[in-house]
Amino acid sequence: MSLFNEFAQNITRRHFFSQGSHLLGGAALASLAGESVLAAPGGKAKLQPGERTSGAVPTHFPGKIKHVIYLHMVGGPPQIDLYDHKPVMDQWYDKDLPESIRRGQRLTTMTSGQTRFPIAPSKFKFERCGESGMSVCELLPWTRKMVDDMVFVRSMHTEAINHEPAISYMQTGNQITGRPCLGAWMSYGLGSLNNNLPTFVVMVAQPSNTEQVQAISARLWSSGYLAGEHAATPFRTSGDPILFINNPPGVPAAVRRKTLDGLKSLNELNYNLVGDPETHTRIQQYELAFRMQASVPELTDLACEPESTFKLYGEAARKPGAFANTALLARRMVERGVRFVQIYHNNWDTHANVAGRLPDQCRDVDQATYGLIQDLKQRGMFDETLVIWGGEFGRTIYSQGGLSKQNYGRDHHPRCFTMWMAGGGFKGGTIYGETDDFSYNIVNEPVHIRDFHATVLHQMGYDHERFSVKRQGLDQRLTGVLPARIINEILA
Repeated sequence: MSLFNEFAQNITRRHFFSQGSHLLGGAALASLAGESVLAAPGGKAKLQPGERTSGAVPTHFPGKIKHVIYLHMVGGPPQIDLYDHKPVMDQWYDKDLPESIRRGQRLTTMTSGQTRFPIAPSKFKFERCGESGMSVCELLPWTRKMVDDMVFVRSMHTEAINHEPAISYMQTGNQITGRPCLGAWMSYGLGSLNNNLPTFVVMVAQPSNTEQVQAISARLWSSGYLAGEHAATPFRTSGDPILFINNPPGVPAAVRRKTLDGLKSLNELNYNLVGDPETHTRIQQYELAFRMQASVPELTDLACEPESTFKLYGEAARKPGAFANTALLARRMVERGVRFVQIYHNNWDTHANVAGRLPDQCRDVDQATYGLIQDLKQRGMFDETLVIWGGEFGRTIYSQGGLSKQNYGRDHHPRCFTMWMAGGGFKGGTIYGETDDFSYNIVNEPVHIRDFHATVLHQMGYDHERFSVKRQGLDQRLTGVLPARIINEILA
């Protein structure tokens, strides 16, 4: 053995760190700077400023969907009054929920102080519809016509019992905010289909009844630890669709273009010097905003729609901000290449006055969702567009507060709730999952939020276990680290 090899084997830890301090610092700096520093000459480790991607992650197998329209009912729709019919509960009116059913399960502070938990059967009539025989409430006459186009999952469940963590869980796969939402993951994976419109758009529809609206924020549609370009672009439902997109008074387009060119040059200098991906995002967003000055007015101008469109969606589609209006805009967006459209509809938090509020809520969304699905079918887009409808949790069979035959309230219930999907390669006319007679516990085929996300990602063409981003030394996934399964039984 040479003296040098002997020295290398016997080198002390202290000597190594003292002699290698600059080396270790350089390695740490390189890891923070990312691939742009480590790229070989002539390689393409980063996107050119202003370049739009077709997708950051190749699909693992052929996907079924190109677009998603996600209709989130903020507050938690009462599954017992809409889709999970429990006629045997008529015999239990005003009787206490048995402890054998509750099983010591968690309650919210809004009902934990009640001395009784009286059963409140649904006051609404149900009818079995279509070849599937799905029971649908009388408040949804338009939905009754299309049950064979829809997949009903009656065994959804979650651990979250309050709104903010529950909505975050449903949108991002985690009760703690700050993670990328489903729309951001789709943008990151599949990329853009239109350079003149955002890849991911969010709209907040105005309910006709505003008794108890929940606060929602941009944290629900953020890109989290993905690049900022994958966050949603909010479209306002009144006034200018996007704030500050139009030129200020007295500023012609030529001046705006020259200003953006100057900003772009400055940002390119900074990007080439530092390599911060958020600088690249800023360049892209400025350029997209400029292009949207022409594309957005055309998108939101409904004057070109024929009268048959408004007969299909309902007259409310003419009213800016109405749910029907946002549903029609969603169709126009996916038709023009928007990947993911998220619509939030508020006021489903029916702690009281179910009889007074639920008819208004259903009237807002019933014909509009029917119109949306029929419109997609007529245009040959139904099979490639997934429509999702649901809330963040369900509602209790027992009444919160006073109970009468005519009215009642329902508290939050995470143990079981109903969602439906249509299009996107899902098997229409399917009813999946089963709850007990009290719609309180799942007795067959439970579906967790992770399973729901894994199934949607599968339809995009991704294996949820391999669709990840390296962050803080971990492979971060939408479905997290706990087990998740694809619900193949609801797929065509």
